[in-house]
Amino acid sequence: MSHASLSPAIDHPAPTTTQAAAPPAELSLEERLALVNAAMTARLDEAAVAYEVNTAHIPTKPVDLADVVTVPLTPTLQPPPASYPTPVAALLQRAHHRLLTGSWCSGALVDEDGARCMLGAIRAEARGDKGLEASAASVLLDAIRREFGDDVDSVPSFNDAHGSARVPLRMVDQAASLADARGL
Repeated sequence: MSHASLSPAIDHPAPTTTQAAAPPAELSLEERLALVNAAMTARLDEAAVAYEVNTAHIPTKPVDLADVVTVPLTPTLQPPPASYPTPVAALLQRAHHRLLTGSWCSGALVDEDGARCMLGAIRAEARGDKGLEASAASVLLDAIRREFGDDVDSVPSFNDAHGSARVPLRMVDQAASLADARGL
């Protein structure tokens, strides 16, 4: 038995000649860039619509510009602002300036580096006047609850819930304005 008889017969079609297609006309650089620009614009528009559809169900909270705008890089060179005429407002203003020029911390009234929390700054600026300190802490808690709701238990718990000084400093500043408006 020959080797050729074991393999199946394959019928190979005879090659045919076809007329070659004409090469496409060469595009200029500007034409190619215009085509790529149109294709990318279509893809970006499609991606924008897909993003809007995919994120439409996610609830968002408006951004408070006070959280975005940061303090000057060298607050220690800034003179303290003119003091409020009322004692509680002036105390809160001094506490705000202390946090701004000193340092803010969470988890302690004063940390090992001398940074203070909101209540620690109030206590330092009250200089032993417990009544003034209590009034300032009360106004600060009112200011916090106005913006963040009644779920906030205390000034220390609010302070410790933040990882940066932006919101706590803003709230001490707002509390000073509130105390001044109340004549405290």
